[in-house]
Amino acid sequence: MLVESLSVAALAVVLVCAVVRPFGRPEAVFAVPAAGVVIAAGAIPLDDVRDEAARLGPVIGFLAAVLVLAKLCADEGLFHACGTWMARRAAGRPRRLLAAVFALASAITAALSLDATVVLLTPVVFATAARMGVRPRPHVYASAHLSNTASLLLPVSNLTNLLAFAATGLSFTRFALLMTLPWLVAIAVEYAVFRRFFAADLDAPADGGDTAEPPRMPLFALVTVALTLAGFAVASTVGVDPAWAAAAGASVLAVRALLRRRTTALALVRSASLPFLAFVLALGVVVRAVVDNGLGDALGHVLPDGASLPALLGTAAVAALLANLINNLPAVLALVPLAAPSGPGAVLAVLIGVNVGPNLTYAGSLATLLWRRIAHQHEHHVRLREFTRLGLLTTPAALVLATVALWVSLRLLPA
Repeated sequence: MLVESLSVAALAVVLVCAVVRPFGRPEAVFAVPAAGVVIAAGAIPLDDVRDEAARLGPVIGFLAAVLVLAKLCADEGLFHACGTWMARRAAGRPRRLLAAVFALASAITAALSLDATVVLLTPVVFATAARMGVRPRPHVYASAHLSNTASLLLPVSNLTNLLAFAATGLSFTRFALLMTLPWLVAIAVEYAVFRRFFAADLDAPADGGDTAEPPRMPLFALVTVALTLAGFAVASTVGVDPAWAAAAGASVLAVRALLRRRTTALALVRSASLPFLAFVLALGVVVRAVVDNGLGDALGHVLPDGASLPALLGTAAVAALLANLINNLPAVLALVPLAAPSGPGAVLAVLIGVNVGPNLTYAGSLATLLWRRIAHQHEHHVRLREFTRLGLLTTPAALVLATVALWVSLRLLPA
């Protein structure tokens, strides 16, 4: 009983500190000692710690490579070009800008992960809205919601997907094929709700200047990203960890940037966000201790079995609820081992729950918390009531319809 209580307390401390970030310290400052406490207390055996580290190692390596790749793409001017394209595409019309933000945020989240959308695209959206003289609310909220919802498509789009990918038993390409329809459906639901929810903002006239500057697309960065995505599919097909493809793409841009003296080795290391990687590993250890000391049995009683439509809907709902209670990273770590015996469909339903569900509350995902901080840095006050109302209108509908779309995909594309 003591180790159970200690494990739960450690997880609570880690999550609260990740949300609040006392004294502005990184999440790892609190997560790593918490992992040390549960290990020292015997809540998780050392063999299980090694197993968890071995399981998360490739995921963490992949995440580091993708973070470096995204930062180098930003240095190449990719996100600035995206802002210019959005302004040119919108032609002074807020509704067209919203459509452009949806298109770009969905593509960037899918290809470069949700972190790129939150950290790199959100400031560009603020700048583009200011340049056009339009109200930023609908467009900025879109970057927050799509950093979660649009991360359904690829194994590389979200850390939750990476953590679950091996348990699906699917190839990179088949994962993408099965999740394409749920991805499109969830984004369509978000877009329809956004157009009505922010109608007053979108109907307000723009009062900005000329936005007709043609975008200068960084072709080398675009080609590198495209080849890296192709490399993910090829690597998965031949049994090579996709982390190697991500590392190759990041290395190509890194060598180019170093040769041109646009970056330094120290800057590349910093862009890998080592404290966050340590946080992910420590969180995995703490969650494993909680699951092994009672949470796993409790969730096993409520998680449906099988891949029927009612079972998939129930699995997605449980995953969404758990994500909003304890954050989506611990939720996926806890649920994937329980869902895996029911087949890949059940694991994909978990991902729908933990990726779409966090749009309901601030605490649902670290991406949303980070987005909120960035919004405050741009002097944009995010109101809890408004965020929650928007979440209530989008999340349940997107969750249900995306899960139905997954059920359809599983039947249209049998193994």
